[in-house]
Amino acid sequence: MSTSTPFVIEVNELTKHFGSKCALDKVSFTIDQGHTIALVGPNGAGKTTLFSILCGFLRADSGAVRVLGQTPGDSSLFGVLSALPQDAQLDPRFSVGKQLTFYGQLQGLSRVQAQQETARVLEQVDLSNQINAKASELSHGMRKRICIAQALIGKPRIVLLDEATAGLDPINAKAIRTLVADLSKDITFILSSHDLSELERLCDTVLYLEKGELTSHQRYAQNGSDIAFLTLQVKQPDSQMQSHIAQLAGVKQVRQSQPDEFVIEYDAHQNALDIALLELCHHHGWVYKQLINGNTLENQLFATP
Repeated sequence: MSTSTPFVIEVNELTKHFGSKCALDKVSFTIDQGHTIALVGPNGAGKTTLFSILCGFLRADSGAVRVLGQTPGDSSLFGVLSALPQDAQLDPRFSVGKQLTFYGQLQGLSRVQAQQETARVLEQVDLSNQINAKASELSHGMRKRICIAQALIGKPRIVLLDEATAGLDPINAKAIRTLVADLSKDITFILSSHDLSELERLCDTVLYLEKGELTSHQRYAQNGSDIAFLTLQVKQPDSQMQSHIAQLAGVKQVRQSQPDEFVIEYDAHQNALDIALLELCHHHGWVYKQLINGNTLENQLFATP
């Protein structure tokens, strides 16, 4: 496998049509090793199409795509890139262990190697005790974690997860987030989700798709090296709150992003603005719910100009 490229994934001017519909319109981006990527956008934005092209399931109409220096679908990527669709299902007739062992053998592992991999990935998702259970006997959250275990067979370098925590209870969703965070040192994850707060915890780069066009965002991206942000959430803000905050030393702009939330842009060299802001809340009797160091992903993506 070629190692000349410094990027895990390179996409340049990627375009894909389905009839008259443009699913992807000259999409370009690169992904470095060691980053966890959020792929965000409304339904129909082109996220699944992009995943399918990266996996080699679809061919683009034009543009270039390289995954670890290879063309998607190349045999050298087999077992190196893994993807889990949102609606992936296990066969209810067979045990978890038998199914995962079979999938390991499909990747070219011997039966013994596949059994060892099955034990390893089940331990990673904390479900070793379910190796003999049938999928029909498991909860929805446990089945989802088993599917993620399947995606980890063979120790892939890149894993694409589509709505990995959608519809899960808080315990199973937290278990999956913890797993992704723990493995992100060795695996480049690309996560597609509508849960922006979840992506904000896990990802350092955001790729936002809308109507086939893509904008790249760095998490907590700043307008310049001297600019920083605070996000203040309060209970029952009064009409003078925004103007009072704007008068604090170092504050450049205050924007009310939601009825109970203010985004404060300030001089990054201004020390202890957070303390001054909390003192201001105390002085005026404002009850704050949360003070966030930075600008939320939701506000970055959907801020009103």
